[in-house]
Amino acid sequence: MPTIIDVQVFPLALSAPRSYSTRPPWPSIYGSAREALLVRLSADDGSVGWGEALAPVAPEVPAKIIELLLKPALLGADPTRVRPLVAALRALMRERGHLGGHQGDAIAAIDVALWDLAGRIAGLPVHQLLGGAQRDVVPTYVSGLQGATDSERVVHAKGWVDEGVRQVKIGLGYGVREDLATVEALRAVHDDLQIAVDVHGVYDVAQAIRLGRGLDELGAWFFEAPVGFEDVGGHAELARRIDTPVAIGESLRHRQEFRPWLEGRAAAVLQPDVGRTGITETVDLAAVADTWFVPLAPHHSSGLGVLMAASIHASAAIGNLMAYEFHPALFDPVNTVLTTPLERGHLGFAVPDGPGLGVEVDEDAVRAACIT
Repeated sequence: MPTIIDVQVFPLALSAPRSYSTRPPWPSIYGSAREALLVRLSADDGSVGWGEALAPVAPEVPAKIIELLLKPALLGADPTRVRPLVAALRALMRERGHLGGHQGDAIAAIDVALWDLAGRIAGLPVHQLLGGAQRDVVPTYVSGLQGATDSERVVHAKGWVDEGVRQVKIGLGYGVREDLATVEALRAVHDDLQIAVDVHGVYDVAQAIRLGRGLDELGAWFFEAPVGFEDVGGHAELARRIDTPVAIGESLRHRQEFRPWLEGRAAAVLQPDVGRTGITETVDLAAVADTWFVPLAPHHSSGLGVLMAASIHASAAIGNLMAYEFHPALFDPVNTVLTTPLERGHLGFAVPDGPGLGVEVDEDAVRAACIT
């Protein structure tokens, strides 16, 4: 039986100095540098598994949780018993209310690393350990459509359409009239172009209903995070009063957090991020959501290559997949930590078939970017 003999954490910043600020109209803080958290698990047979958490701000925080709380529970454990180990990690601080947040991010990184390590020990890709890929290519949509004006956004949208893209998402929240004018301009780009709108929770319910009804008329694909992120009731009311599917989920870490959204019919599309939920929880959430006939459109933003590979495996394994998010403006740094680059996924990602996650980590690059 192989055993885990070491757990190493690597909080990364790909440039310096680091600072944080908001980007109005959106309320969240963003970093000036690309940041991430990678974790390396070593087994006594020489096998190594890598994991990554979505940690765009202060990756040192989940890194310290791993070092102080999770590492002692992992040393000496059998890495092929992924589910029992993850369940044990989730139980460590659950009674104290720390199942989500940074604790959830730390567990997600370990979860990904365990699947990678188990796959390498078995000589099998992660999607096969999960029961088999349901598709050879994971469908994607282009997120973060660029442009400061509607005319610039239309130019970018036309460029993607020319490359064969038919699904895009744009970040708005600049006012109901302004947002509808943008979507109307994009609607004219191509008859088959599906347009999703993310407003990062900036509207109240009344504003969201007005915007949602306008999106109904324009045939929008989905409406993401329309009101406050914790407002299940507000989202449910909106969902009852518009036809455009309401989407939510990048801020949630586990099934218990998603449960009221499903029970309240507050979301028609769930958007977990594997860097916050892990592979295990994403696959389990998909099964739960399927009982409500709700699909998953997994979130991806600033994660690097390990997280992207993990997300592709999870997306390949679930039956009720809508599409996986591809953010071209954030893609180039993805391969910084890999020796063999992932290809751009604007038309979909081929599912890796090598053992584990099927990607190789550039340890020199990881150590060079590590925050000391």
